[in-house]
Amino acid sequence: MKKPPSPLAAALMLAALVVLTFCAPLAGLIAAPGDWYQSLNKPSWNPPAWIFGPVWTLLYLMMAVAAWLAWKRVQSRRVLIPYFIQLALNAAWTPVFFGLQQPGWALVVIIALWLAILQTIRAFRPAGKAPVWLLAPYLLWVSFARPTCCGSHSPPC
Repeated sequence: MKKPPSPLAAALMLAALVVLTFCAPLAGLIAAPGDWYQSLNKPSWNPPAWIFGPVWTLLYLMMAVAAWLAWKRVQSRRVLIPYFIQLALNAAWTPVFFGLQQPGWALVVIIALWLAILQTIRAFRPAGKAPVWLLAPYLLWVSFARPTCCGSHSPPC
């Protein structure tokens, strides 16, 4: 068994994971929701716009902590490979959906994202229940977002 990381190394890794995780939504700066999104016929249960910021902030923080716990407990950076794959897919969705206005391709991305989140959860399982449960709300939110952005009321996906 490897020696656990020092408190300084653990703190630096946590900070790095938080910063890297919060880089994913930066794609939204170049492709923010606009008139096109407002014009879509969204389901009646679509959440109000103001909820997305607080929800995603909490989700990104939970994701970073889950990744940190998995890294710390498994003591291998390899456990983070699926995490960074899903993070890249997360970052890709916003420009595809809002920027390119391509709900069909956004559906492909969100399905790949959903599968990548499942793979990340699977990879984090050896680290215990906490990293897995920290990712559960993220998986649920992405599951919820799929019909919201590409549901039967929006343009065909």
